[in-house]
Parts: sequence; C-alpha cells; structure tokens
Amino acid sequence: MLYIVSTPIGNLSDITLRALEVLKEVDLIACEDTRHTKILLDKYEIDKKLISYHQHSGEAKIAQIIGLLEEGKDVAIVTDAGTPGISDPGSKLIKKAIEAHIDVTSIPGPAAFTSALSVSGFDTSEFVFIGFLPHKKGRQTKLNGIAGEKRTVALYESVHRINKLLGELNEVIPDRDICVTRELTKKFEEIYRGKPGEIEGKVKEKGEFAVVIEGKK
Repeated sequence: MLYIVSTPIGNLSDITLRALEVLKEVDLIACEDTRHTKILLDKYEIDKKLISYHQHSGEAKIAQIIGLLEEGKDVAIVTDAGTPGISDPGSKLIKKAIEAHIDVTSIPGPAAFTSALSVSGFDTSEFVFIGFLPHKKGRQTKLNGIAGEKRTVALYESVHRINKLLGELNEVIPDRDICVTRELTKKFEEIYRGKPGEIEGKVKEKGEFAVVIEGKK
C-alpha cells in the first residue's frame, strides 16, 4: 500500500491521530527532506526508515520505491508540509503506483491553500487553485487569466517574489480585494487583507505564502 500522508503546514500539533498510526506502521517513509521529516517523527517518538523523494528525484528513485511496494512493503509518502501531490512532485510517484496496480490511499490533513481560503472571507462555493505562477514565461498570461476569473483564486508564492506579485496584481486588478497569508499556523502567522496596492511593501519577506484573490464581479 502507498499511503499519501498529510503533515502539518506549520504547527506540529496539527498532525492527525491516523497519520501518526500509519507513520508508525509502514515499512518506510518517502519524504521531501529527511531532516525536516525527522523533526516531526522525533516529536512523536517514531523511529522509521526514511528515503528521500523530491522534485529533483529522477525515474530511478521512483522505480526504486515502486519496486519496494511490489515486494509487499507499505510506504508512506510525505511532503515537508501539507498534502503530497498538491502542487508537489508526489503526483509523479502516485501516478506510477496506480499504473503498477498498487493500492493507494489518502490520510487526509492540511493544505496551505485550503487554510488560506478558510480565513479569506471570500466566496468559496467555487474556487480555482493554480499553485505557483510561472517565474517568467507564461506568467503574464496567468495574471491576465486571474483578472478575468469570476471564481475565487488561490495560489502560492515564494518569499522572493511576493512583493513582485503584489505589484503585478496592482497593475491587473487594482480594485480587487486579496488576502495574503504568511506562515499559517506558525508562531509568527500574519494575514494581510486589502487591495494589492494597499498591501504591497507591507508584507514581511520571510516564510511561506498563500494568496487568495476575490473573483471578478
């Protein structure tokens, strides 16, 4: 069985009881960063074999994990924070496991964009999640798409480009309300609300960001 295990996006106490049970019982854990995952495991006194699997892992690493699953091993896949496969390379491994007729099951939990949506105050009866915007090629096209989108939009942005994004949003949707969340569930969590131009320059360039944009009226 391949277990897709969601882990906390910040506060380690947000781990579910079922996730802890699975992490204790599987034969090994495939994780984005073994050092990061070990912090979580040490907190809950879980001693388990770890194998790295991240965005730079090639086909050989995927084949290795699939091989272990085909031998009858139970494997859990975790990301540094949130749900594997959501804006995350875990989807490649999951797809290969499905193609190999390996059972796959989800151990649900947090994702940064759903947490951001829940505190945004915007209509979430319908929304669009677009992950990270392209750095260069196609970025403006995505921004133009956001400008015309009637549904609420959620996306991620890196610490290095958050204020650049706010400047870009100020150009295409200056009158649209947005919600910028920083370090959700962590000690220094901050939430900025307002028009892009009102927020630009006020955001601390540190931590993880999820941005929610109201739909076009």
